[in-house]
Amino acid sequence: MMLKLSILDQSPRAAGEPTEKALSNTVELASFAEELGYSRIWVSEHHDSLGLAGSSPEILATWIAARTRKIRVGTGGVMLPHYSAYKVAENFRVLSGLAPGRIDLGVGRAPGGMPRATRALQDGRPIPSKDRFPDQVDELSWYLNDRLPDSHPYFGLTATPVIGQLPDLWMLGSSSSSAELAAHKGLPYNFALFINSEFAEDNMQHYLQNFQASETHSHPTGMVTVFAICAETDEEAHYLAGSLDLSMLWLAQGIMREGTPHPDEILEQNFSVYERDRILYNRRRMIIGSPQTIGRQLAELSERFRTNEIMLTTITHSFEAKKKSFELIAKEVGLTSK
Repeated sequence: MMLKLSILDQSPRAAGEPTEKALSNTVELASFAEELGYSRIWVSEHHDSLGLAGSSPEILATWIAARTRKIRVGTGGVMLPHYSAYKVAENFRVLSGLAPGRIDLGVGRAPGGMPRATRALQDGRPIPSKDRFPDQVDELSWYLNDRLPDSHPYFGLTATPVIGQLPDLWMLGSSSSSAELAAHKGLPYNFALFINSEFAEDNMQHYLQNFQASETHSHPTGMVTVFAICAETDEEAHYLAGSLDLSMLWLAQGIMREGTPHPDEILEQNFSVYERDRILYNRRRMIIGSPQTIGRQLAELSERFRTNEIMLTTITHSFEAKKKSFELIAKEVGLTSK
């Protein structure tokens, strides 16, 4: 089984780097990934963040699609509870009309930011007490596929433009509830191992075993996303991963920094026992090492999650080290640009 690799980019900003550079790096990475033979590149949605620049994945994905030719482009993802399902459907119909057959619409229920950002996105309106996400997923699928039921209050409404090739709708998640929802709705599912390693295989197994065929998908399609850092040697890769180790530790402690630290910074820290344990725990969400080491880890992930596609997300202080990581992995796995 040929392993497919894809990329999730969160537009991370290196400490001391202009935010504009973080965005241009994502666009450059997309073209580079296309040359290397990666299947997709998705961009994320984060709000009120000084370290991650991607707050509007619809716009960033459109910009990337205009600058690439064949790689699939998508969102990982649109945080649907903030928005109208109708407007999201129209946004992505426009995008699919501009790049037919290349657009993925990944949606999630996470807020993508702190509570004040959520309140601002709701424009001060009270946040509904009922979780409307499952209903919104239905509505989004109905609008995309022109299947709004006659019982719906907006029956007869069309999401425009009417186009020939629609975006692929993906469910994103990191919990048992998202796996269950994806299975129930009959949608492809991307499990965010880079967010949560607890019961990860169980969640994917639940999705695969309980999948209910839908009008758009007759069988389950699972993917897993993991942090990945590759270098010429295991030692160098673990050194580079120090930036991510420190960033994740600070985030858990509520320490807000304006970008990814240089890996030398971790060498200057005097960690407590708890902090060292936390770093080791976070490493369960990463694959790190030389090309040969990463190749073995990818094969293990493919078997564990019963998938032939793995999405990689890489955060390093150096953008060149990040590009090199993706290049080494592509060569090790044998990706080819077609």
